Amino acid sequence: MPTLRQLLAAHAPLLVIDAASAKVQVGWLERGGGTRWAASQKESGVGVFESLQQLGVQPGDAGAFVFCDGPGSILGVRTVAMAIRTWTVLSPRPAFAYHSLALVFAGLARPTAKIIADARRDSWHCFSADGKLRRVAAAELAGPLVMPEGFRHWTPAPPGLESVPYQVEGLLARSGDAEIFRETAAPDAFLHEEPSYVTWTPQVHRAP
Repeated sequence: MPTLRQLLAAHAPLLVIDAASAKVQVGWLERGGGTRWAASQKESGVGVFESLQQLGVQPGDAGAFVFCDGPGSILGVRTVAMAIRTWTVLSPRPAFAYHSLALVFAGLARPTAKIIADARRDSWHCFSADGKLRRVAAAELAGPLVMPEGFRHWTPAPPGLESVPYQVEGLLARSGDAEIFRETAAPDAFLHEEPSYVTWTPQVHRAP
């Protein structure tokens, strides 16, 4: 998997969009270190385009798209993914996804920490030093636990949970050569496994 430095060398300028938290964050990253960022507290369908206006950039001018595919706000992530799919149809360019928790782990630089976010049903998304994103039952969480700010949770927070800022600009700047980016031909929200559906067989109702 490529690093941010490699993406910049091969595809700059990069349009980075992250709507995983309560705040939409959009960045324009140029080769040589030039960066501009904008943010919006509005819902993702408005906040993404409002941020693009603040930056004064057009998606068509990007050499590649970089986006967060979760965990986090499913609505935010899917709104961004849908926009990127549309832009790449209009003008084909590569798209690269990253996990929000992997970005926090790389930027935090605390190898013993476990970065978590609510996965509902009394379970948590968890990213740790082994580089894998797992879904873990609340009762199995142990060790230093960290959750990024702006991520909602319905499951009661585990004891000792630490909250850290989710500022994508700063996290990217501190992520160094972390290999957390994955090229994708079909931008979408991250799922631990594909959903399965039960087939319903229609039957004629008969009186008992």
